[in-house]
Amino acid sequence: MPAQSTQSVLRPLLLAVIFIGLVGLEVELALLRHAESLEQWIPHIALFVGFLSAVAVYVRPGRRTLRVFQAVMVVFLAVGALGVFYHLAGNVEFALERDPSLSGVGLLWKALRGASPALAPGALAQLGLLGLLYSYRHPALAPATRSGARA
Repeated sequence: MPAQSTQSVLRPLLLAVIFIGLVGLEVELALLRHAESLEQWIPHIALFVGFLSAVAVYVRPGRRTLRVFQAVMVVFLAVGALGVFYHLAGNVEFALERDPSLSGVGLLWKALRGASPALAPGALAQLGLLGLLYSYRHPALAPATRSGARA
């Protein structure tokens, strides 16, 4: 199967997986009532903006919409990392309240297995990586060639 044909099949499938992930994560956050503080609203806002940018890319996959989409996907990476940090920090704080003698590997183990799923925000980072993969060498990002230009 030629490369162009493979890309024309895989690119829409990647975008579909991104849509499923965006909606699925938002539903999950809503079911968990993940909105008790300003920090907990960050992934909701990121997912909403991500959904809008994915719709824009689907409807009009031009250079500008793809660049915005790529920027949002980079933000997803940052928000995912920030979420892992917040979850781990909260779990560490809780573990130390229960047992102030914890430290080192024991504390890390408790934090990773704490009440807040420590690595769950990584799902947002995964969506960011999928979005960047979707836009990698996208035809709409190819340099414009001038017709009639001399070499």
